[in-house]
Amino acid sequence: MLERMPHKDRTKVTFVLPADSPPGPVSVVGNFNDWQRGIHTLRPCKDGKRAVTVELAPERTHSFRYLAAGDYWFNDGSANEHDGSNSQLHT
Repeated sequence: MLERMPHKDRTKVTFVLPADSPPGPVSVVGNFNDWQRGIHTLRPCKDGKRAVTVELAPERTHSFRYLAAGDYWFNDGSANEHDGSNSQLHT
């Protein structure tokens, strides 16, 4: 799930997943972090979910995917659209 908070010069996007699905650590990777794992790792929240907030440039399309343990890549069903194997997010 994606939560967006637009600001004047940026958009804060929170990437949210259930606590245990998939199991183990999960990172969000995309063109905003040069597709590097571990930079934006989802952390446990009080409500039992995992989340990470990333500040993104406004009025752009950002490609991203999630990367879980065991090199398990997956997309976000709440993304604006999908382009090949990547989720697309419009800010």
